[in-house]
Amino acid sequence: MLTQPNDDGLRRSRFQQWLRLDPKHKPLICSQIYDSAEFTSLNYWLDIVFSAGIATFGLVLNSPAVIIGAMLISPLMGPIMATGLSLAVGDLYLSIKAVGNLIASIALAIALSSFFVWLLPFHSATAEILGRTNPNLLDLGIALFSGLAGSVAVSRSGGAGGVTTLPGVAIAVALMPPLCTMGFGLGSGANMRIMGGAGLLFLTNLVAIVASAFAVFLLIGMNSAEIRAQMEQSRKGEQFAEFLSRSPLSQALLNGGQLRWRVLILVVLLGAIAVPLRTALLQVAGEAVARGAVQQVLKGLLPRSALVSQQVEVGRGSVLVRLVSTENVPVARLEQAEAEIQRRSGRKTDIAVARIASQSELEELMQRLAASAPPTPAPEPVAKSLAQIRAELMARLKPVLTATWPAQAPVKTFDLAFAENGTVLNVQYQGAKVLDPIALDIITKDLKEKLNAPGLSINATLMSASGVRPHAAAHRAR
Repeated sequence: MLTQPNDDGLRRSRFQQWLRLDPKHKPLICSQIYDSAEFTSLNYWLDIVFSAGIATFGLVLNSPAVIIGAMLISPLMGPIMATGLSLAVGDLYLSIKAVGNLIASIALAIALSSFFVWLLPFHSATAEILGRTNPNLLDLGIALFSGLAGSVAVSRSGGAGGVTTLPGVAIAVALMPPLCTMGFGLGSGANMRIMGGAGLLFLTNLVAIVASAFAVFLLIGMNSAEIRAQMEQSRKGEQFAEFLSRSPLSQALLNGGQLRWRVLILVVLLGAIAVPLRTALLQVAGEAVARGAVQQVLKGLLPRSALVSQQVEVGRGSVLVRLVSTENVPVARLEQAEAEIQRRSGRKTDIAVARIASQSELEELMQRLAASAPPTPAPEPVAKSLAQIRAELMARLKPVLTATWPAQAPVKTFDLAFAENGTVLNVQYQGAKVLDPIALDIITKDLKEKLNAPGLSINATLMSASGVRPHAAAHRAR
């Protein structure tokens, strides 16, 4: 029992040697961290205002460079490091001072950001904003390593460097952007999804850095009796600090036996944060597996040359794949592909394929039409009526439309209408589902080129066996 403190001291001494930390610099390090949590520093609050404004407009403009500039200015590392030191030393006064400063800083940053966003005439969530609303377990790992790096950097500096301006750590952990993302959610109408995700990211960074700083400061012996005595001496004359030093709670924190409770509190906080972060990581991993399975299965379902476009939507328990292809896919192969994707991803899968005519099919059809076309009749002395012209156009249009239209949605009836801004082709077709708008646009483009009718537009309506479905909306493509 008597050798245990010596063993602890020896281990701490070796750790300090590895970090090249001079024990004489410890009081200076404590003083520097203590000053970084000071409420009355005007420069600190100006840095909060500047960094919040820069980060807010950088997020709205979707500019990573501007956001990085806000990270470098942000002084939030100071009170966070002070919180870690107060837990390691067991200093109640420093804990209250650091936590109070941190709460005021967070409130000011969110309030300023929400006010700036409220003044803007638009509230569109950019990629930089959305990227900070879905934290996962990897973000916790980044924050832990960043906190370790920052604590070691402060210890190595020996009090000569700045606590609040640690460029690498500030960029890696990004404290101000999540707060401003919360402000964006509040200023744009209390968007709870954005506020909740960004709040979880900031809380992850906060707890991880405090825990890392606590571990480093404890390992280098910042909780020694000499350091505590010097900190108490530096506060003489401060009535509130002297009152707290005599309180039972302060004496309990100074008791070395209470260290395990501080460790337990940090472990519980990290565990509580890790639960939702792990869920988010598993969701991201599941989506990645589902998208990978879709890509692998599609390689065997359709050749790359036949695939015009694809859209993949991955939900919590489902996968929807929309394909536009120049080749027909048998129903049996579609069902087999759906079953394979479902087996790999664990999500119910639906694949919808819209078939369009390929360029070679259109060229071949053109050649057949040209070869079988009757000779042009001699001009008649009497002009044709509008009904005759319309009948001829319908006769020329029917084979082209039949060849171009998807086979799984056969044309029931079609008609031509003439308007001031062009010709409208009204098509009524049968099928299991409404044609995809992308497929309809491609069909319209092909018919325009085939018929040499740049002003042509299509008004397509899905019909059931007994008539037009009452809830099926017509799709218009130009």
